[in-house]
Amino acid sequence: MDDSLFISQKKSILHSNTNIFCCYNIILSLLTKCGLVIKHRKTNIFHFSKSYGLFNLLPLDLSPFGGLVLLPKDTWKYLGFIFNRKLNFRNHIDFYANKAISTIKYMKLLDNSLRGINLLQKRKLYRCCTLPVVLYGFPLWYYNKSLTHYHLNML
Repeated sequence: MDDSLFISQKKSILHSNTNIFCCYNIILSLLTKCGLVIKHRKTNIFHFSKSYGLFNLLPLDLSPFGGLVLLPKDTWKYLGFIFNRKLNFRNHIDFYANKAISTIKYMKLLDNSLRGINLLQKRKLYRCCTLPVVLYGFPLWYYNKSLTHYHLNML
């Protein structure tokens, strides 16, 4: 098995690690019975938690199964979405807002060409190239009860 990921959401990191350890044991035994092998080096773990205060990330020791000690990641990128432990999407918004700003800066190079482009063409270019970058993942982080003040100001 290549590139495996274990995700857990608990208030306590200790309970989360215990659950992941048990799940890893079950999956390892099932795959071994089928004749498959897990690549321990390509296994990742990620913890979600809405708890306030410090979130102490404890490593998960998989040495009893022949694996390594896994350290949880701070951010997780999947299909272009950037998740952090508290699911507030600030990393995602910052990344795509900066990407949109750099897209707009490079669009100025088209204006410096021999003939340049008019305002209607600039508007079409902005709507076709920049807005999809800015709004990537918008339905994921924008919902009725979420706090979106930071996100919308950034965009």
